[in-house]
Amino acid sequence: MKVKNYKDKIVKIDEIEYICSKIRDKHKIVTTNGCFDILHIGHIEYLQSASEYGDILIVGINSDDSVKILKGEHRPVNNEDSRASIVSCLGFVDYSVIFSEDTPIEFLQRVRPHIHIKGGDYKNKELPEKKVVEEYGGIVKILPHYQGFSTTNIIEKIMK
Repeated sequence: MKVKNYKDKIVKIDEIEYICSKIRDKHKIVTTNGCFDILHIGHIEYLQSASEYGDILIVGINSDDSVKILKGEHRPVNNEDSRASIVSCLGFVDYSVIFSEDTPIEFLQRVRPHIHIKGGDYKNKELPEKKVVEEYGGIVKILPHYQGFSTTNIIEKIMK
């Protein structure tokens, strides 16, 4: 079931929807999403923890355009293909999918994960995707935030 080559782990939304439709009954699907602009130990710890909640971890990667909207004109530092490739190199990530929307709602509607994971800097009530995930019987799990790690802080440190 595990994909070996990181390039084969980067899939389009139609592909992951098809894959999930075939494995949903036999495997617990876990999703998370984010920009993952400059991968750091906080991301690694978070993704490793997320992977432990199920059998298949699918990471939604914000497109370059959506990162600019969320983080500002000077972001992302790394383009969407590079970010998806780097995340896909992690052994505990099974697939990555680039999505263009500001929120992962369409991604989640198509994947229909059993569990959707978010970092502790979010609250359940603030998540627009919470309602979507719960509508089909999935759950949203908030993991603790890894203090002291952020891409913004890394960029600020480099700029000094």
